[in-house]
Amino acid sequence: MARIAIILHDLRGGGAEKMMVRLANQLAVEQDEVELVLIGAGGINKALVSAEVKLVELGCQRTLQAFTPLRKYLSQNRPDAILAVLTHINVITALVCWSLGISNRLTVSERNTFSQDRKMNTSVVMRSVYWLAPWIYRCLTNPVIAVSRGVADDLIACSVVREQDVITAPNPVISEQSLHASCQPAQHPWLQNKNGKVVVAVGRLNHQKGFDLLLQAFADMPHQANCRLVIFGEGELRSALETQIRAMNLTSRVDLAGYIDNPLAEIKQADLFVLSSRFEGSPNGLVEAMSVGTPVVAFDCPHGPREILKPHQSNCFAGCLVAYLDVAALSHAIHSQLNQSCSAQIRQDIIASVQGFHTPLASRIYRQKLLSHCVQGAG
Repeated sequence: MARIAIILHDLRGGGAEKMMVRLANQLAVEQDEVELVLIGAGGINKALVSAEVKLVELGCQRTLQAFTPLRKYLSQNRPDAILAVLTHINVITALVCWSLGISNRLTVSERNTFSQDRKMNTSVVMRSVYWLAPWIYRCLTNPVIAVSRGVADDLIACSVVREQDVITAPNPVISEQSLHASCQPAQHPWLQNKNGKVVVAVGRLNHQKGFDLLLQAFADMPHQANCRLVIFGEGELRSALETQIRAMNLTSRVDLAGYIDNPLAEIKQADLFVLSSRFEGSPNGLVEAMSVGTPVVAFDCPHGPREILKPHQSNCFAGCLVAYLDVAALSHAIHSQLNQSCSAQIRQDIIASVQGFHTPLASRIYRQKLLSHCVQGAG
């Protein structure tokens, strides 16, 4: 049994937060003593934390304010292994661990395409964080855990990080709880009482997720009165997307359905799941859709879809991987997939292709990587 602390900002409704809750819960099932340490507090995923996982909320409004309370907590508790998640949390946690002489216990994780994330974070503070992070990664005892090979290669290509500074581990996407949740009834009326084909997409309504491109592709499809699109998620681009929907005369065929607690139940009842992202790290939504046998179409974006769909392996379900940002190709692929039959065998092949993302397997890989470089009794 080991004491493992997982440090992140909060438990908002993002993919990284959900994956860390699943990882913490599974490590606790396997008898480790697990602490989820939040720089801030709360979040919608808090309700998913197992009673066997200790939840610590430092309550800091900003990451920069967390140095002293995080240092106090780690000094008092001194876990055997520490996992920090997301770039700004990685930086502050590394500085704290160095100050305590326990940096050999720290592993950090990059969850997204670093070069793209760096472009999106333009404030002075965040520019400084993204400049400093690779130098810190290069100096750490333990290699960075990237969520895909593409994320690892991007980090090496765009920074001072070297090949030996990065390893990969799969996200713990598929769990008993997620599969149970997928069996619940769908809540959206278009999926409860289907009158024609329904396409589903899930994600934050922001530039990264490319829903503006998906709307354009959907509008360009040969008109199918019975084909509808539901996008689950909230974000800063809701107003702009609503304007686009009206301008394209899609109000009767497209619904921005907002955030939903159990998107898997909706995805399972859909005819197709579409990933239109401009960039990703390892898209959990794509794996979740495949875990319930729903056919998928995805942009070949940096990074993750190509590794998940494995188009180069003839014995794997390849899904439909579309040329990056090619809206016409996306439109054609959606139309083509909706007009193909999906047998029970095809659905089973889809499910089988993502077995590597099951939570117990991913948890064992993470545990091995977190503990393999720890020096017992150090610090």
